[in-house]
Amino acid sequence: MSVKAFELVPAVERDLLMGDKARINIECIECCGKHLYMGTNDCFIHHFLLDEVTSSKGKLSYSAQKLLHKYMGLKKPVAELRAASALERLIVLCDGIVFLVDMVTLETVPSAAGGGAKIRGVTSFCINENPVNGDPFCVEMGVLSSKRRTVQIYMVYEDRVQLVKEVTTPEQPCAVSVDGYFLCLALTSQYMILNYNTGASQDLFPYNSEERRPIVKRIGREEFLLAAHGGLGMFANAEGVSQRAPVNWSESVIGAAVCFPYVVALDESFITIHSMLDQQLKQTLSFRDGHILQDFEGKVILASTKAVYVLVPLPLERQIQDLLANHKVEEALILTEGAQQNIPKEKFQVTNILLIALQVFFFFCYLFYICRKGQLDVRELISLYPLLLPASSSFTRCHPPLHEFADLNHLAQGDEEKVLRCKKFLITYLGEVRSTEVANGCREDVDTALLKLYAEQNHDSLLDLLASDNACLVADSIPWLEKYHKYFALGLLYHYNGQDSAALQLWIQVADGDLQDSTRADLYEYIVDFLCSSSNLDLVWKYADWALRKDPTMGVNIFRKRPASKELLELNPDDVVSYLGKHSQALLLYLEHLVLERWIKKEKFHTHLAVLYLERVLTLLSQSPTDEEQISRARERLQTLFRVSNLYRAQFLLGKMENCEQLLLERATLHGKLEEHDKALHILVHKLRDFPAAEAFCVWASSCRDSVYREQLFHLLLGVYLDGNPPGKPQTAAGGGDLEMAAVDLLNRHGEVFDAVRVLHMLPEGWSLQLLRPFLGRAIRASMHACRTSQIAMGLAHSENRQLLHDRKPIFVSEKKGCHLCHNTFSEPDVVCLPGGVPVHTHCVAQRVRDSPTKRQLTNSSSHT
Repeated sequence: MSVKAFELVPAVERDLLMGDKARINIECIECCGKHLYMGTNDCFIHHFLLDEVTSSKGKLSYSAQKLLHKYMGLKKPVAELRAASALERLIVLCDGIVFLVDMVTLETVPSAAGGGAKIRGVTSFCINENPVNGDPFCVEMGVLSSKRRTVQIYMVYEDRVQLVKEVTTPEQPCAVSVDGYFLCLALTSQYMILNYNTGASQDLFPYNSEERRPIVKRIGREEFLLAAHGGLGMFANAEGVSQRAPVNWSESVIGAAVCFPYVVALDESFITIHSMLDQQLKQTLSFRDGHILQDFEGKVILASTKAVYVLVPLPLERQIQDLLANHKVEEALILTEGAQQNIPKEKFQVTNILLIALQVFFFFCYLFYICRKGQLDVRELISLYPLLLPASSSFTRCHPPLHEFADLNHLAQGDEEKVLRCKKFLITYLGEVRSTEVANGCREDVDTALLKLYAEQNHDSLLDLLASDNACLVADSIPWLEKYHKYFALGLLYHYNGQDSAALQLWIQVADGDLQDSTRADLYEYIVDFLCSSSNLDLVWKYADWALRKDPTMGVNIFRKRPASKELLELNPDDVVSYLGKHSQALLLYLEHLVLERWIKKEKFHTHLAVLYLERVLTLLSQSPTDEEQISRARERLQTLFRVSNLYRAQFLLGKMENCEQLLLERATLHGKLEEHDKALHILVHKLRDFPAAEAFCVWASSCRDSVYREQLFHLLLGVYLDGNPPGKPQTAAGGGDLEMAAVDLLNRHGEVFDAVRVLHMLPEGWSLQLLRPFLGRAIRASMHACRTSQIAMGLAHSENRQLLHDRKPIFVSEKKGCHLCHNTFSEPDVVCLPGGVPVHTHCVAQRVRDSPTKRQLTNSSSHT
């Protein structure tokens, strides 16, 4: 679209109107100053106070406060609402009845003596905004009757309505708008203008009201906007003449309004904004389920069935500036001239300075246009800006000169605001053409000029320019970037030109505070990432020490996060570990990366990490006072490594903690790694008295082993429990010893692991069966289950065998048939079938098997053994 002319701002949200009542729909709206009224399908009128709120950034929003709602006492929706503020009345149409309601209390106004306050049989009505009656306490109203082909003119007072005129129409009217004595009507088949004072009428153009809803909208004094066939918005004055070109809107338009110089139209899915000055579509906004569009004293309000929105126009000055920024000077001039001719000066402040600025921009746009067409060297335009062309440029202005201006300052006559606008204009233009044919042969001049403008104006695109393919000249750019303290950008320029060492030296000065540049608050992290992905290993080793000294936890990412790719040389982990020897914290993080993230299977890395973890724990234990929380975290890391890794030197680590009685749990884990389970369980059971840890050890130590291994390990633990009674104490569970109770708990919790028969031989005779009831019950059930499972398997096999015998074809033998091996006849039915169904004696087959070479070979081999 050409310009952003409006913003859609929520005014009344769904929850504020209806709460949790999903079936309430908005049928009509009316706005009078800050007061917003809504009629709904359940015959209620809702009154809101609508306040405008402007943020510190100039953003407009609306705050709605619900004041009152009132049931109108009828069963039909409220169809129309119109405010008569001079009378403090609302004119309401509901169920074909027009009546008056107090604007404050929403109470229905009773009829006055001698007059009525209601009109029945009404399909629609409108207010005459250009009344012919001079009474300020009276409102003129045009009414369409549902039963007669007439338009009635009423005078509305505080407590009554009075019919003053009735005009007959050739067809039944379905929409009306009034201005003075003139009625603009939509009949069933056409539009017409009717003067109800003289009776004169003028047919306008045909329209079929049955195909779509007609639109009749008063937009000014004796001027109307109508929806015509073919998706056209037609303008017509009181004489039936159109003095404006039509706008081409949607075929399915359902509402229209004018907010000069724009026509706003609403259809089923969109809001479209057309200019009344050039009839072009300027903006489109998505708006689903809309069905109301009205303007109230210059405020355009839209509504869906559930919520209300305000279409807020942007200031015309801003629209003109946006058009200029997008090089649409002709549209900007049209909008400026139209605004000056039609809008009062107090509402539109366009000064002579802006008009002069337009002329300056028009001059530049002319140069831009001929540059874009390839008829002019783009440097002709750049040369108007002092010092933008590189010192090495060979460009000279054409002869004869295109203009009489020496430079931009001469053109703008010292006006800094104009100079600034022209520079912004040039930034936009050069950004567009730098990669096109316009810049052919002068790419270095264009990119260098653009870099200087970006640096001077603190433009966000400076970094994008330097991070992409560019032809900026280093020698010309350095002083310009240094002048405006763009050291990070200068580093990018160095990097693009292969001078990474210079870039890093500059960035390090900024990170250390020797140079001031606020471009990136995370410059240190950027340097680390830069080194991480650098293909120059000399630079990595040179500057990694600076990064590690500044922040070891972040600096080590140079090595930890180095991506694996064909373009980057891979760092040798042995070299990195050796290099990080003087940075203990970074070394620890890097070893964790190797061991716990990359899972490099080298014993020395695993052992080194375990030693560092152990030294950290020992250091914390030696401090006074001790920090129990830190010790707990450090021991947890050490224990986790001991459990998950199989590559460290367990015997070596045991030696380092041999005399430390505070690390018994870690020693038990190491004994488990060495398959010294008896020692591990001895520590856990007798020294730590941690029976849950002993059970957890058995589960962990047998996690990747078979069931036999697990059974042996649990039997070993049970043996430790049972053999651990002090001398002289009776072997009975009734005694309540800790080890005995631990043995009982072990059997009852892990009974499925144990061999029940072996356990019964191990248990003392004096133990109570009641304590072992869960274990014995589970063992008996498991035994019965195994027995029955084997019986079922045997039954199934037997059944399968019988089925096979049944399915096999019978072999008939008799005394008349002979064996194919011995050729003797069969005297009994004990036979064997060879492949092909050939019957032979059973003893003949057995003899042949005994005499086969394979059998003899096996026999000989066995005898030698």
